This record gives sequence, C-alpha cells and structure tokens, in this order.
Amino acid sequence: MAFDGTDFVDTDYSSPRSAAAPAPRAPSREDLEAQLTGTQQQLARLREAQDQLERTRAAVEEMRRRHAEFTAGRAETLQSLTRGIGLLEKGEQDARRDAEQLSRTLDGLRSSLGQVERLNEQAWTAENWEQELTKGLTTIENARLEFYSARQKWPVLEGKPATASPGTTPEAAPAWNTLPLGQLFRLGLALTWPLVLATALLAGAIVLLALRR
Repeated sequence: MAFDGTDFVDTDYSSPRSAAAPAPRAPSREDLEAQLTGTQQQLARLREAQDQLERTRAAVEEMRRRHAEFTAGRAETLQSLTRGIGLLEKGEQDARRDAEQLSRTLDGLRSSLGQVERLNEQAWTAENWEQELTKGLTTIENARLEFYSARQKWPVLEGKPATASPGTTPEAAPAWNTLPLGQLFRLGLALTWPLVLATALLAGAIVLLALRR
C-alpha cells in the first residue's frame, strides 16, 4: 500500500476558516421614520393611559368628597334631630304640665264661683242669719284667696300677655346702653330734679337769712 503524506494532515485545520458574519447595516431613513412613528404611537398610548388615570383619580376624589360630606351630614343631622326631639319633648312635657295646672286652676275657680253663687241672703232666717253670714264670709274669703292664687300663677288674669308659663323668670329689663339718648336724658332729669330743687330751696333760704341779718 502506497503511503501518502496527506494521511497525517487534519482536514479541519487544513481547510480555510469560515468567513466572519457581516456587521449590521446602518439604519436607513425609512427605518428611523418607522422607529419615530412607533415611538410617537407609544407616547400617545401613554398619554391616553395618563388621561384615563387622571379621570379615575378625579372620580375617586369626588367619591371621597361625597363620602366625607355624607359622613359629616349624617352626624350633623343626627345631632340636630336628637337635640330638636329633646327640646320638643321637654316643651311637650311643660305644655302638658301647664295644661294640667290650668285645668286645676279652672276647676278651683269654677268651684269657688259656684259656692259664691249659691249664697242666698234671702233664705236666711232670724235664727240662722249669723251663722249663715259667717259661712258666707268664709266662702267669699276662700274664693278670694283662690282667685289671688290663680292671678299669681297666670299673668293673663292681671291683663298681662301670657307669654311665659307659671314659674318662669320674667324677661330682664332693657339695659341702659340700649335706651335712646333722649330717653336717657329725660330719665336722668327725672331722677335729679328733686335734688336740684332741694339745693335751690336751701340756697334761697340761706340768702334770706343773710338778708335778715
């Protein structure tokens, strides 16, 4: 067998190396325009998403404001209603108490009126007129006391307007600083003229005594 020198030659090393991959080409004008268009479209989508988020944020803010208004309004309304009911219940109790007291006063006055009307002097006799007179005077005195007691409870019996229930404190007199200037002047003159007159009389008496000397 003939010996060939090429048998010991590695074909992998003896074969030429493959050529390197070609470098990427520079982007063309069309590529840049396409990239710019894609970037603008992505930016538009981001802006639309931002607008959507802004609308969502505004809606959440409005809901939070309305919820806060609901909470505050509910608490205020509950407080107002509770206070109003309490005041009206107290007023109702006072009105019922006044009505009951007025009813008792009316019953007392009607009873006294009936007792006085039943006094008949013509029915007295010579034997019992002194006793009947004493009973009549006692009946009249009791009726008078009943009426005086009713006058103290109900100012309307004295001709005053019934603006306050029995036992309430009358309104305070107006303060001095609320009166008109002319009224204050007349009031001051009314309070000081006796002193001025007494001083003038005393001065006149002193002058007369000096002249007599």
